Amino acid sequence: MTSVVRPRPAACPACAVAPAAEEMAGAAPGEAPIFLSLPTIHCAGCISAVERGLHATRGVREARVNLTLKRVAVAADPDVSAEDLVRVLDGLGYEAHELDPGVIAATATDKAGRDILMRIAVSGFAMMNVMLLSVAVWSGATDATRDMFHWISAAIALPTIAFAAQPFFRNALTALRAGRLNMDVPISLAILLAAGMSLYETAQHGPHAYFDAALSLTFFLLSGRYLDHRTRAVARSAAEELAALEVPRALRLTATGEETVPVARIAVGDRVLVKPGARVPVDGVVAEGQSEIDRSLLTGESLPAYAGPGDALCAGEVNLTGPLTVTVTAAGRDSSLHRMADLVAVAESSKNRYTSLADRAARIYAPGVHLLALFAFAAWLWISGGDVRLSLNIAVAVLIITCPCALGLAVPAVTTAASGRLFRRGMLIKDGTALERLAEVDTVVFDKTGTLTLGSPEPTNIGEHPRRDLEIALAMAAQSGHPLARALAGAARKAGIRPARVSDLQEVPGYGVQGRLGGEEIRFGRAAWMGAEPGPETATWLRVGAAAPVEFTFADRLRPGAEQAVAKLKAQGMTIRLLSGDAPGPVAGLAARLGIDDWQAEALPAGKAATVQAISDSGARVLMVGDGLNDTAALAAAHVSVSPATALDAARVASDIVLLGKDLEPLAEAVTTARKATRRIRENFAISAIYNLVAVPVALIGLATPLAAALAMSASSITVSLNALRLR
Repeated sequence: MTSVVRPRPAACPACAVAPAAEEMAGAAPGEAPIFLSLPTIHCAGCISAVERGLHATRGVREARVNLTLKRVAVAADPDVSAEDLVRVLDGLGYEAHELDPGVIAATATDKAGRDILMRIAVSGFAMMNVMLLSVAVWSGATDATRDMFHWISAAIALPTIAFAAQPFFRNALTALRAGRLNMDVPISLAILLAAGMSLYETAQHGPHAYFDAALSLTFFLLSGRYLDHRTRAVARSAAEELAALEVPRALRLTATGEETVPVARIAVGDRVLVKPGARVPVDGVVAEGQSEIDRSLLTGESLPAYAGPGDALCAGEVNLTGPLTVTVTAAGRDSSLHRMADLVAVAESSKNRYTSLADRAARIYAPGVHLLALFAFAAWLWISGGDVRLSLNIAVAVLIITCPCALGLAVPAVTTAASGRLFRRGMLIKDGTALERLAEVDTVVFDKTGTLTLGSPEPTNIGEHPRRDLEIALAMAAQSGHPLARALAGAARKAGIRPARVSDLQEVPGYGVQGRLGGEEIRFGRAAWMGAEPGPETATWLRVGAAAPVEFTFADRLRPGAEQAVAKLKAQGMTIRLLSGDAPGPVAGLAARLGIDDWQAEALPAGKAATVQAISDSGARVLMVGDGLNDTAALAAAHVSVSPATALDAARVASDIVLLGKDLEPLAEAVTTARKATRRIRENFAISAIYNLVAVPVALIGLATPLAAALAMSASSITVSLNALRLR
């Protein structure tokens, strides 16, 4: 079947041909596609490789990758499971996780941004046409000709204002209903009074109308609103991303066999089967089977853990080697993964209570503007002996000249300039207040695996072993999916080692790989399995027959720029802490290497969030840097947060800033840029205040018409924007 791809606007050319997963052309009517998260894809080549690999899979009808959301939607036959597709992608070298289509089916496009852009276009087009009409009036048109141009301007301006200024009117009405004032109240009043007075002047055959001023206000303020919106548009709810990672189905064991059911129908006491390579769908206790469990997404622990009868498992963990029968202790909303999503949601709502500099200024500014305009109206009503028309004109001029357009642009203009500078250094600012919060931090908390390190173990003593041991180890490691085995196999092949001829190879779930060589039993895996005493370093072991076990040690590779970033942050006076879910040995070694004195190992997700909250409660402002599911609650709880682009979707979404490259060094520059940006914002507030000190008296004494006031307001807005550009 030929699919129809409908092009959509997107952030990059690669995304333009990758429509949202919900719009799958290949899915049959009423059939939901399979959604997979692809946290490691990063370019158009990844899109092509993933789609080609999936299209070549039997039963797959259509596959569409969305690079922006880093996910793929697959339309496939009913007998094709998500686990099958995960295995295919793993074979292609891409990490994949199933997402719950019920949670992400309503993924929205940026409707709000498109709405503001449309209103900017309408108001800008109308403003230019009304200004052209005003030229005729300024050139000396009088009487009927002047009135005709005014009425044509009114016909253009009034419907435009009614449509384009709706965001200000709605926000102002909401604030007034709640009994408070915000920045949109004086903005709405200025626009409405300028349009209303212009209409009145036109009806009374007056010489002046200010429709162009009302449209200019609307256009400039909408532009500022869009700049502000774009800094926030990337962010989505981390709690929803976490919920989407929960496995939507489970394989329940019954008296008659196996049945696939939604997790929502799983009850405490049920028994579920978790196959090798599958994500654990529930919290439970292992009843039968032995395996190794990858807990890195939940706890940050770099090495898989043994799981056997009686051991507890949590939803979200990955079963690596052997099938497990699990007795359910919690499922659905009661699972540990869902509780983590709740933690993130609570932490996010707490962070959202942060009041920006612009909001704080508006609380003082908005009442002052209204009182000043009211004072001007009353004073001129008394001075002029009751001339309402003159008094209203002056009050409107005061409202326009004090309209907080410069204040409205002060923050988004600086944020946009600073964001552009940091983007060129490999950092993406997602939240509108992130720079302000980053400028305030005095404590930096780092995660270890995947953040300060790359999360990929490398052999450290391969050159110390005889070639024969390396040949045997390669033969054994090639049969295992364990991260250490894969790392050792890759390093051995790179060194030109060829595998020995080992027979009867088989993986022993939870322990390692065994086989035979020349009549001798060979074991490769855990220390306890071959009677070795584990040391402080990360290691795997090889035993040939009755010989003493041989140790292969590993170290996680340090992320580029990690040492420089820590050193520069310390030089700025920051307190540095290391908070990891990994074992004490690797954490202590990394802390010593980077010069971090304050570290904590074996920290659970809730413990990380609690630690960050405790630091914050002590009066410190915390910058959290992390990458895993176990970090999401802590990232959301911190004053400001950063995650690498290689982080899991949920961690990136919970963060305020995303590190686009592998290098961690730009982190220190981001703090410096944030402090400079905050200074620019305060300078812009000062510019706005000085402008008002000069312009307001001119308007109060009746020397500024509403048109002159609009021109002065535009000049202040341009000045603010130019000051912001100094950051570039």
